[in-house]
Amino acid sequence: MVNWVVSLAGPRRIGLVPCPRDRLGPGQVRVRTRYSGISAGTELTLYRGSNPRLTKEWDDAARMFVPRQAPPPYPLAGFGYEEVGDLVEVAPDVTWRRPGETVWGIWGHRAEAVVPADAVHPLPAGLNPIAAVFARPGAIALTAVLAADLHLGDWVGVFGQGVIGLLATRLAALSGARVAAVDRLPARLAHAARSGARLVVDARTESAAVALRRVTDGRGADVCLELSGAYPALHEAIRATTHAGRVVAAGFYQGHADGLGLGEEFHHNRIQLVAAQVSGPAPAPGLAGRWSGARVAHTFMDLVAEGSVDPLPLVSHVVDAGAVADALALLDRGADDVLQVVLRFPT
Repeated sequence: MVNWVVSLAGPRRIGLVPCPRDRLGPGQVRVRTRYSGISAGTELTLYRGSNPRLTKEWDDAARMFVPRQAPPPYPLAGFGYEEVGDLVEVAPDVTWRRPGETVWGIWGHRAEAVVPADAVHPLPAGLNPIAAVFARPGAIALTAVLAADLHLGDWVGVFGQGVIGLLATRLAALSGARVAAVDRLPARLAHAARSGARLVVDARTESAAVALRRVTDGRGADVCLELSGAYPALHEAIRATTHAGRVVAAGFYQGHADGLGLGEEFHHNRIQLVAAQVSGPAPAPGLAGRWSGARVAHTFMDLVAEGSVDPLPLVSHVVDAGAVADALALLDRGADDVLQVVLRFPT
C-alpha cells in the first residue's frame, strides 16, 4: 500500500506525493489519518517562504537562531501538527493501545504514520473526531491565557480573532475575565460575541485602545493578548493596556517590526511584554513545575469533551487531501469566510 504525504517543494509549491511506508518497531503504533488541520500561522509562513527556519537554524544549546549553512531544507515533507486518525497496528509490546482506537496527536499531513505509542491520545468518548484537530491550536490559545495570569473581573483585550484568537476569547471568558475581542472582519467578531466576548471592536473603524479605556473608566485593559502576529496590532495592544499592565505576545511575527513603536506607550506606561510559546518544558513564564505542554493540551481537550469549548463552528472548509494546493491557496488569500481549513484523508 502506498503512503501519501504533503510535501512543500518551495514557496507556494505544494502537493500530495507518494512515500514509503515506515516499518513498525517496538513501542510504536501505526495510525491512519482521518483529518489534519492546517495552521494559518506557522504553516502559512512555510508556504510563503517567510519562516525563519528556512534561512536560519535553531541552536538548541545556545537557544539562538544562527545563519543556515545549507540551502533551505526543501522539500519539506509531512509538516503539520493537528491530526486525528485510527490505530491500524500496534507493536506487540504496546499493551495499552489497541487497533481501532481513534486517537489525536502530531504526526503531520500524511495518510499514515508510525509514531511512539505515547505520542497519541485517545479521542474522548462521543466526541466528533474532527474536533481533535484543535488540540494543538487550543493548547496555543490556553498557553496565552495562562501566561496572561487573568483574574476574575479583569478586562482583557484579545487581538486577532482567527482560530487561536477565538479559542483564546472563549478560554479567557471561562477564566472569569471580561473580554474585548478585536479584529477587522465582522464575521469573526460575531463568532467572538458567541464565544463570550462582552465587547467587540472593529479595528477598521475604531481604536481598540480608545474602546478599552472607555469601558474601564480610562484605565485600559488589565491584560491584552496579541494573537494576530501583526506588529501594528501588537502596538495597539500595548496602547490599550493599563499602566504596568501585561501584554502577551503569542502571534508568530514575521519580518521587521514595522508599525511597532516601543518609545511610546510601552515605554511611558511601563508595560510588561511577555512571550507565550507552546513548546518547551513550560509553555509560558511562571508556569514551570505546574504546567507542561502535555497538561495544557489535555486540559483543552477535557474542556472540549465536557462541552465548555465547542471548536466545531470554527471549521470553515474540509478539503480532500489531494487538493492541498487549493487549501493552502485559500488560506494564503485570506478570504473573509476562512477560519479552520481541514484536510480529509481517505480511510
